[in-house]
Amino acid sequence: MAAALRKVNDFVVKFANVNGSGSASANGLFAKAVLRMGVPVAARNIFPSNIQGMPTWYEVRIVEKGWRGRRGGVDLAVPMNPETWNGDVAEIEPGGYLFYDSTRPLTSSKLREDVNILGMPLTAICAEMFSDMRQRQLFKNIMYVGALSALLDIEPAVIETLLAETYAGEKKAPLLNANRDAFQRGYTYAREQLPAIGLRMERRDNVGDRIFIDGNSASALGAVYGGATVCAWYPITPSTSLAEAFQKWCAKFRTDRETGRNRYAIVQAEDELASIGMVVGAGWNGARAFTATAGPGISLMQEFIGLAYFAEIPAVLFDVQRGSPSTGMPTKTQQADVLSAAYASHGDTKHVLLFPEDPTECFSMGALAFDLADRLQTPVFVMLDLDIGMQDWLTAPFAWDDRRALDRGKVMTAEELEAGKDFGRYLDVDNDGIPYRTLPGTHPRRGAYFTRGTSKDRYARYTEEGTAYVENMQRLLRKFDTARDLVPGPVIEKAAQPTRAGVLWYGSSGAPMAEALAALETRGVFLDRIRVRAFPFADAIAEFIAEHDRVFVVEQNRDAQLRALLINECGIDPAKLVSVLHYDGNPMTARFVEREIAEKAQLFNVIPLKKVAG
Repeated sequence: MAAALRKVNDFVVKFANVNGSGSASANGLFAKAVLRMGVPVAARNIFPSNIQGMPTWYEVRIVEKGWRGRRGGVDLAVPMNPETWNGDVAEIEPGGYLFYDSTRPLTSSKLREDVNILGMPLTAICAEMFSDMRQRQLFKNIMYVGALSALLDIEPAVIETLLAETYAGEKKAPLLNANRDAFQRGYTYAREQLPAIGLRMERRDNVGDRIFIDGNSASALGAVYGGATVCAWYPITPSTSLAEAFQKWCAKFRTDRETGRNRYAIVQAEDELASIGMVVGAGWNGARAFTATAGPGISLMQEFIGLAYFAEIPAVLFDVQRGSPSTGMPTKTQQADVLSAAYASHGDTKHVLLFPEDPTECFSMGALAFDLADRLQTPVFVMLDLDIGMQDWLTAPFAWDDRRALDRGKVMTAEELEAGKDFGRYLDVDNDGIPYRTLPGTHPRRGAYFTRGTSKDRYARYTEEGTAYVENMQRLLRKFDTARDLVPGPVIEKAAQPTRAGVLWYGSSGAPMAEALAALETRGVFLDRIRVRAFPFADAIAEFIAEHDRVFVVEQNRDAQLRALLINECGIDPAKLVSVLHYDGNPMTARFVEREIAEKAQLFNVIPLKKVAG
């Protein structure tokens, strides 16, 4: 055994499997067992876009301090895929551990002298226990979970409880018994045949009331709480599970208990263009409607997005961003749709964007998006990414005030129309850029108008007169400016020491930021920090940048899209904004952020200001 790493409740376990081998359930079970012992985890499932046969990884970071991002490096590797063996072994930290299936012996060239080797003949044991080939594969996964439980001191009763919950019911009893047997065989073998290792779990109470959920499920629940009753969508990774989750939540919360009738409509359209068309039609009719899609879908929806913007019809789009351009990397994460969403459609358009950081904000912003869409009478984008949308996060519990009323915005009533109130569909009476609208059937004689995508005057009458067009376009800018005070503002925090440097980020990039910033401070790099939560940008963002000589902008795309948007919209000197870019499709690690900022801080001479005595 090499000089061994010794850590308690602070290490990374990474499983390497073959997609379609049934490993996801076992690996997820391992992560949940850690949580049941009261220790936070940051779990990431890294998987291919094909259905079966390609490599897949599941990384579980056990981290008592509660860091939510990937660290970088692996302390205990479980490589079950010969195809990726060399890369998996290379990731192990010096002094780390390699747990492998030793049914077939390995040559020394496949191993590392500075890594501790733990072999268990998983395939051979499963061949003894099970005759069915599929069962041998499936139960090999739960067997290595049993072995790791013994090696890491995970309490067997925790796994037993999770198995009982997973396979509850009489019909699943045979599966429960088989899983228990496989788990116990792995646990016993490791206890009796394998040496003790330096990585250990100890029970804590650090999880608290936090929940373990993915952002797509959280967004769908937010849509329900936000009053959504219509979803039109076309399947596309990684947003499909959002629409499926909405269907699940609606079955629970949108079904009339007395009649059993559904009080919602979910349509799987023939393509993305049809889906956004249905959403716009439902929004025009007064329903709260949304679509869930990804970058390629946003590209196909451009014409209807422009119609909704110019005709001023509420719509919500959940964009779960993925690797791009074109088909790109469908099961990888990026933040590469920022510019295409902000300026979606041809001509002069600007759209409201919300940037949730985690599933908790997916829920709250998912609900808020519908209020904003109605209030502003415009499309609103909720900009998730695959890392938030499809990964399970340990996150704060969702909160909701039952006294909160839906904000339907400026909708003129039948009573107001009957009283003779002047109605002009595009008439700005409050100087906030937002006109009044009516819903179909509001009044038998008044309040009707022709909805068009062509130029019109204040009363929705067709015109190509330049003055009327300019007035309408300027009013849309006023409305966008009004949105600035309605969207979530940035989160700003000062560094531990005064500094003239800052760092800015948004969305899932926040996962590794707290850890990276803490590490940078130990190296003498102090940065004020600001997290952007929405576009249009609050004035506080430009003020923050103006107060600093350099601001590092951390984002996950090649072309520094948020940086470009800041420069374009806020008139910021480009020299002030230093890009830190990560776009290989995998979630950023804290080590990457720390290294990149440290190198750039040295290059740009970013040092903390010294406090003056007295």
